Amino acid sequence: MQTKFLLEESQMPKYWYNLQADLPEPLPAVLHPGTQQPVGPSDLEPLFPMALIEQEVTTEREIEIPEPVRDVYNLWRPAPLYRAHRLEKALGTPAKIFYKYEGVSPAGSHKPNTAIPQAFYNREAGIRTLTTETGAGQWGTSLSFAGSLFDIDVTVFQVRVSYNQKPYRRAVMETYGAKCVASPSELTEFGRKVLAETPDHTGSLGIAISEAVELAVKDPNTKYALGSVLNHVLLHQSIIGLEAMQQMEMADCWPDVIVGCTGGGSNFAGIAFPFMGHALRGGEKSRIVAVEPSACPTLTRGKYAYDYGDTAHMTPLTKMHTLGSGFTPPGFHAGGLRYHGMAPLVSHAKELGLFDAVSYTQRECFEAGVLFARNEGIVPAPEANHAVKGAIDEALRCKREGKEEVILFNLCGHGHFDMAAYTSYFAGELSDHEYDEQELAMALSGLPSVNA
Repeated sequence: MQTKFLLEESQMPKYWYNLQADLPEPLPAVLHPGTQQPVGPSDLEPLFPMALIEQEVTTEREIEIPEPVRDVYNLWRPAPLYRAHRLEKALGTPAKIFYKYEGVSPAGSHKPNTAIPQAFYNREAGIRTLTTETGAGQWGTSLSFAGSLFDIDVTVFQVRVSYNQKPYRRAVMETYGAKCVASPSELTEFGRKVLAETPDHTGSLGIAISEAVELAVKDPNTKYALGSVLNHVLLHQSIIGLEAMQQMEMADCWPDVIVGCTGGGSNFAGIAFPFMGHALRGGEKSRIVAVEPSACPTLTRGKYAYDYGDTAHMTPLTKMHTLGSGFTPPGFHAGGLRYHGMAPLVSHAKELGLFDAVSYTQRECFEAGVLFARNEGIVPAPEANHAVKGAIDEALRCKREGKEEVILFNLCGHGHFDMAAYTSYFAGELSDHEYDEQELAMALSGLPSVNA
C-alpha cells in the first residue's frame, strides 16, 4: 500500500487561490479606528508594500506566484502527502487517514509559504528592514530565513513566555541574521508601558504586534510583516491545499473530513480554503473541522465583532471572532495558537457555516501527538498536535460508526524545538491551563463600539 504521494517540482501550483472569489457573501469591510470608515490603500501603506495591499483587498480567484518566489519554494515544495497506515492500525479504524506534512520546510513549518513572498514584495518595493512578532517562533524563524535570502534586516518581537521556553528558536533566528527581542520589551513606548504596569508580564501576540507595528510606523524605510490573520497571508498558504487536491487525486481518494489547527488561521486556511472553494463552485463537499486550544478558544468561545488586531489599538478594526484585544492567554506550549483573534476571512467562513470548530486541552493534544509519533515517526509541534487530536477523534468516530471515511489533516510543523514541552508532559508536569473567565469578560466588554 502506497504511503507517500509526491508531486514533481513542475506540478507545483503556479497560482495562489483566493476564497473571496467564491464566497456567497462578501467579507465585512476593514475600518479605520479613528473614522470607522473603510480603510483605503493609503491607510495601509505605512505597514505594507502596495503589492501586498492589492492582494489584501482583491477578490480575484487566482493570483500568479512570481517566479523568484517559486524558485525559493522549490527548496522544499511540493510538500509530501502521507497515508498514515500505522496510525490507522493502532486506532483500529476503518477510516483512511492522510496528512499533508509542512514540516519539510527549512523553518520546519508552513510559515515560509508566506514569509518568502512577503520578503520578495518588500524587496521589490525597496524595503530593507522588516519588523514582526512571533509566538512559538515558527513565524519569526520563517521571516528570518526569508530576510536572509532577500537581504532584508529583520527584527522579531517574540512573546516572552515562548522566548523563555524555546531558546533554540531564538538561536535559529539569529543564525539567519535576525534580531530577536523578548516582548514586552524596553525598545518601544508600548513595551515600556506594559512593563511599568506589570514587570513580569508573560507577553501576548497582541502586545508583540503592537511593538512591531510601532517601530514600523515610526520609520518610513521599515515595513511590518504578519505571519497569519490577514487575507494575503491566507492567500499564500493556499498552496498547501492546492497541492493536497492533486495528491488526493493521485491516491484515488477525496477527503470526507478535513482537519486543521487554528490560532490566527493561516495553516487552517491553507489546507481548507481550496477544498472549500471547490465545494462552493459545485464540486464534492468535505466536512471541515477547525481545532483550537481550550485555553484560547477564539472560535468556540469568542464573539464575532469588530476588534483591534493588537493590544495597543494601533491596527485597523476588523470583524472577527475575538476574545478581546486586551485578553492575555495562559502560557501553554502551543505558542502559535495564543492569539486573541481569528483571521477575518476564517471568521466570516465560520459565520457562513462553511466549517465546524472544536477545542481541546493541552494534555490530550500531547497525548495524541505522542501516539502519532510512535506510529508515524514524526514528532509534531504542539500546535500541530491539535490537528492530530482532531483527526484521531474523527477516526475513532468512524470506528464507532463503522464508516470508511477519508480524513485529511495538515501537520503544519515538527516539534524538534519543543522537546522541553514533551519532557514536561512525560514528567507529568504539563498542566491544562484555563483562561480567567473574569479577564475574558472584561476583555469582551471592552470591544470597540462600531456603527456598522
